[in-house]
Amino acid sequence: MSTLEGPEKLAYMANQIAQYFAAQPGRTAAVATADHLKSFWTPAMRHAIVAHAVAGAADLSPVAAKAVALLAEAS
Repeated sequence: MSTLEGPEKLAYMANQIAQYFAAQPGRTAAVATADHLKSFWTPAMRHAIVAHAVAGAADLSPVAAKAVALLAEAS
């Protein structure tokens, strides 16, 4: 069982998704990650990861951070 909880768990999950798409060129990786989060995460999960990023989350990879910023813009 994971010891991560709350926003740290969401950041871990977002980083895993971003890692999957990271090989895509340019901004495509962040867009694909954001699209995945929009499609498969609940609104509460999306809100929590955006709030975590706004609070200065240092645990998001660059691709995940860009994806979460795209989510925030779309809200």
